[in-house]
Amino acid sequence: MSLLPATEVNTAPVVALGLVGGFLVARESGIRPLGGVLLAGCGALAGRTWLAKGGPVTAGALSALYLGGFGGSHPLAKKIGAWPSVAAVTALAAGAAYVASDRR
Repeated sequence: MSLLPATEVNTAPVVALGLVGGFLVARESGIRPLGGVLLAGCGALAGRTWLAKGGPVTAGALSALYLGGFGGSHPLAKKIGAWPSVAAVTALAAGAAYVASDRR
């Protein structure tokens, strides 16, 4: 199996898959690290593209937002609920990925 060239990957859907899919896998399987595997894999794939398209500053900023969204969704979930929290951080992170990387 081969990957597309890094510059041809649209990362907003990858970010959404990592955040929403990671949450769903962890929740439905009851194995939180399994959701983390999906989160990490999608983050690595997206990070590869961010680095290729925007350089280390863009890659670092979008990676921090992606991981910050994951971490921030936990306390936010206590205020607005799990699914709304995941949806909010996913929209923010995927939107930023689109603006900073995908629309180039």
